[in-house]
Amino acid sequence: MQSSNSQTLQCALDYLAQVIQWRMDSCFNSDEKLRTPIPNPPEDWLATKTPLTQFIHTHQLTISAQLTLLMALAPHLQPDFFDHLITSQLPQAGDYPQIGGWRGKLHRGFLPTGETVLFMLEGNQLDDRFRLQSLFSDDHPFARERVLYLEPPSDGEPFVSGKLIMSQDYVDLFTHGHFSRPHFSMNFPAQRITTEMDWDDLVLNPQTLEQIHDLQAWSIHGQTLLHDWGMKRKLKLGYRVLFYGPPGTGKTLTASLLGKYTGKEVYKIDLSMVVSKFIGETEKNLANLFARAESKDWILFFDEADALFSKRTNVRDAHDKYANQEVSYLLQRVENYDGLVILSSNLKSNIDDAFIRRFQAIVHFPMPSAKERLQLWQMAFPSQLKLAENIDLPELAATYDLSGADIMNVVQYCCLQSLQRGNAVVQKGDLLNAIKREFGKAGKIV
Repeated sequence: MQSSNSQTLQCALDYLAQVIQWRMDSCFNSDEKLRTPIPNPPEDWLATKTPLTQFIHTHQLTISAQLTLLMALAPHLQPDFFDHLITSQLPQAGDYPQIGGWRGKLHRGFLPTGETVLFMLEGNQLDDRFRLQSLFSDDHPFARERVLYLEPPSDGEPFVSGKLIMSQDYVDLFTHGHFSRPHFSMNFPAQRITTEMDWDDLVLNPQTLEQIHDLQAWSIHGQTLLHDWGMKRKLKLGYRVLFYGPPGTGKTLTASLLGKYTGKEVYKIDLSMVVSKFIGETEKNLANLFARAESKDWILFFDEADALFSKRTNVRDAHDKYANQEVSYLLQRVENYDGLVILSSNLKSNIDDAFIRRFQAIVHFPMPSAKERLQLWQMAFPSQLKLAENIDLPELAATYDLSGADIMNVVQYCCLQSLQRGNAVVQKGDLLNAIKREFGKAGKIV
């Protein structure tokens, strides 16, 4: 496929070069401004089945839209693509405002702006330039699917002077044939989470489990409900749910299992990285996150959401004002997200009441009951281990109020102690020592 894809991309670059050459000739090398149509693309270049041509066919892109797409992609394929074509017509160094463009910090080649697109497609014809600005409107496929966009220019500068940016997702798709998973960074403060566990490994009370099944039903059938059944007019896009309860009660595991059994990727957001001490940076970090998630139907899991979704403060100074603005901005982005958003908190009371009203579901993850703890103990130990005769699991379950995560920490400690001794028997002393450690971490006394 890569060979066919490379040939298609080279054919696309050749066609774009022909169009740019035509525009440069008509504007700079003619006594009269020639008014001839844009050259037609080669007859066979869209006949190949590659990610780029499939995207063009699926969205029925006009020639102008196709060329805009290619202009955004070209610097990622050939660094000197624009420089070579422009300098061949304009060998004298100089500034040509009508062509637009900019230079990056590390990339030394010419990079296009909105002005570049308008000039190359329509020259200086005002009516046509106005018409082409619809390529950057919110209802165009480029914006809806976050394929490419014009970066907002500085205040007071023309909209079309913004940098023409293609999202890295689509650069990867058009060049490598697939979306690459984003890497955890300051610009993308989220990490994909997975699990090897199954629903049978999740021990919850019946009420909580019933609500989780409702979430699974929405994840599977939500798009059918909204689009095929026409409920998009009556229901909000997306689904917002609050998981609340003590640490270690299964909130993260549940989110991972929802992704696993609905075929959707789950990204856990590190809110400590999202919330910035620099005014305005939080919105920027969140915008980057949602820009990557939109149209991919990811499940977004905001762990320890109290960091940003806690009750808003009274405005005492500029930082309080901007902190409240950050919450409002995130409320808006979460409400407009068309997938499943899960917020996790230890206490429901920590979450702002204004946001509570926006949840479609609120799911409580309480500490497990004695019956549920017994089930967790019985499932936790590997089959290679035997329990000492003086270990009574029902007694342990009834006596010690531990979460599922606490119990797994105890089991891990006991397994390591058994391996250290060179036998395959869990000793009661190891169990009690590990339980004492878990209680100590929580500031409790056994």
